[in-house]
Amino acid sequence: MLGTALLGGCSATQTGILGLAPAGDRKEYVQARDLYSSGNYTQAIEHLSEYIYKTKNVKRREARAYRLLGMSYEQLGQLSKALEVYLEALEFHPDNVPLLLAAASLYQRTDLVDRSIELYERVLAQEPDNLEALSGQGANYSKMGFYSRARFFYDKFFELNPAAEPVYRARYAETFLRQRNYPDAFINITMALAGDSSSPDFWLLSAKASRGLDRPQAALADVDAALLLAPDRRDLLAHKALWLYEAGRYQDSIQTAGKILQQDPANQLALLITAMDEYYLGRKKASRRHMEAVLKGEPNSFTERVAEKLVQQLHF
Repeated sequence: MLGTALLGGCSATQTGILGLAPAGDRKEYVQARDLYSSGNYTQAIEHLSEYIYKTKNVKRREARAYRLLGMSYEQLGQLSKALEVYLEALEFHPDNVPLLLAAASLYQRTDLVDRSIELYERVLAQEPDNLEALSGQGANYSKMGFYSRARFFYDKFFELNPAAEPVYRARYAETFLRQRNYPDAFINITMALAGDSSSPDFWLLSAKASRGLDRPQAALADVDAALLLAPDRRDLLAHKALWLYEAGRYQDSIQTAGKILQQDPANQLALLITAMDEYYLGRKKASRRHMEAVLKGEPNSFTERVAEKLVQQLHF
């Protein structure tokens, strides 16, 4: 049904100068659309490829057929093929907004951010209030580290869509966090959590904002909330173990790091945290053993370099 809603109609602008294929041909398109809607993406690709390419009827190269073909490839994880389809389609329909959005999104997902920005700008030149393009540009500029520029687009997005999904508010909050504006980061991630408290990532972002506001207990409570939702996530366990170590709760930190080591016995960060916990608990032999394991791990990693400095400073 979603595919049907997205692809239901095309204006004259969207279909371009080629127009729609004759009515008999459109039945073939409908068959392909039905295959897509039922999850038969490989068959949909076969039908659409036949529909678009196997005849010399140029009117079959309509935007919606290309869009559905690209979406089918996306569903199968063939992103490069999907992008190839969208770019070919844009040669015939250079101003088609759904195609521009589809290609821009794929460029973003494959970290070709400059190209994504360019295509979203082409959308906004036609439709300045296009929500997908505004949020897409916000994500692009955030990925590039231009957080103030990202907020320019998010601000307009929220102005037009104040009831936006919480994920957008969380992304907005992260732009503040990256610039160490912890009060605004906390306000916005709290708003996101009010709309959706089921995301471990939202709770982690809240925990980081609380840390920045010098509220260590609130940060630990937030990371515990995240772990209730994703108890085996190593990044959450690592944050908790490190923060417990910094709070001087060495035994609790060891237990938390141990949960990581149960999954990955060679995890350098968990071994380093454990080594430092044991050092300050006076267990020098065990500490040395874990520190040696860190140094035998991935060479030249950030964790290894930190371990080398600690060995020199603390005389393990």
